[in-house]
Amino acid sequence: MKKTKPSVPTSIDSEEVYQLRKLVMEGEGQHLEFKHKVSQPEKIVREMIAFANSEGGTILIGVDDDGSLAGVKYPDEELLMVRQAVEKHVKQSLVYHDSLVEVTPNKFVLRLDISPSPKRPLYFVDETNRRESFVRVKDMSVKASPQMNEIIRRKGQNKNVRFYFAEHELALMKYLDAHKTITLQEFENLTGLNQLVASRKLILLVLANVLKITASEKGDYYSRI
Repeated sequence: MKKTKPSVPTSIDSEEVYQLRKLVMEGEGQHLEFKHKVSQPEKIVREMIAFANSEGGTILIGVDDDGSLAGVKYPDEELLMVRQAVEKHVKQSLVYHDSLVEVTPNKFVLRLDISPSPKRPLYFVDETNRRESFVRVKDMSVKASPQMNEIIRRKGQNKNVRFYFAEHELALMKYLDAHKTITLQEFENLTGLNQLVASRKLILLVLANVLKITASEKGDYYSRI
């Protein structure tokens, strides 16, 4: 984990504030998250993991959902809570950079820039040693399924993938001609395969860039590239 002590500005930098406002105007999305303050540091860590498991991103602490630059009065305390939560709940290397922008006298926005992890997936480990992984989907951080974690892990290996278009794969393609997406359960029902075999086939098709997987709060769905 990369730790850097933020340099507290001695006066308001209008250019920094301008650039911050410009970023905020983009709104929350695939690479940007707003937080009013660090009231739940564990939730911040989950957001950081989601960005690290995806394409990277930025968390702005001291920004309201409507884009208002409310700022925080004690950014060092906010950052300390984040760092302690990362140390407690992340056993792998989570790389991020922190910085501060003074937006009004004695009010700051704490910026966390999270890099994509070279070794994915990263996991959040709770007090019982239960592991959970998260990915970023639009403006949400979603819990990753076992299938999503396997795809993330194997994509990082950059190995060639071999698969064969047989009866079940052809049935899947025909199904997707009539429907935009399919779930693992729907694929099982369509083919009569058990969950393990059906899951393996979908994973291979994603790794081969035939399908793409999209996580959601209701579960993964698969669609054609």
